[in-house]
Amino acid sequence: MILVRNWKRLAVCALSAAIICLAVPMARAANDVANGPSGLPVPRFVSLKPDKVNVHVGPAKSYDVTWIYSRAGLPVEITAEYENWRRIRDGEGSEGWVYHSLLSGRRTGMVLAKEELVPLREAGDLEGSVVAQLQGGVVGTVKKCNGTWCRIAGEGFDGWIEQQKLWGVYPNEKIE
Repeated sequence: MILVRNWKRLAVCALSAAIICLAVPMARAANDVANGPSGLPVPRFVSLKPDKVNVHVGPAKSYDVTWIYSRAGLPVEITAEYENWRRIRDGEGSEGWVYHSLLSGRRTGMVLAKEELVPLREAGDLEGSVVAQLQGGVVGTVKKCNGTWCRIAGEGFDGWIEQQKLWGVYPNEKIE
């Protein structure tokens, strides 16, 4: 494996019959947007489109399937792109490659809580009344984020949650 570095990104190149280079974004300033080969920012959050998504070791169907997701709407982070393949990371840090058409640009968030319930509020502040208590692992559609709070909705719930308690949005990210 070869590491190639320039001022914006780190390219990881694997030597085999062909050289495969993957763009891996380096830490960057908030206004420094790095785009992948698709023209979209890398990294970025997306969600799984179907109920069944095979995750491969590398960017082709010929690579072994390491696991299978069975939950449509699960938020994942695209960390690299190679042709029509996307390397993704889930909320537990597991990474692998999926075909781009199995991903959706629909933003979802997964509640991060191991032992406590997370309050969902009527308004995006601590003064808002609690409309529900969500367990860790609950997934909802992200409707809006103001940098501190996000409005999420799902089957049987709609309200505001502290942004830091969601996997699927970046800290301080604003979504309209």
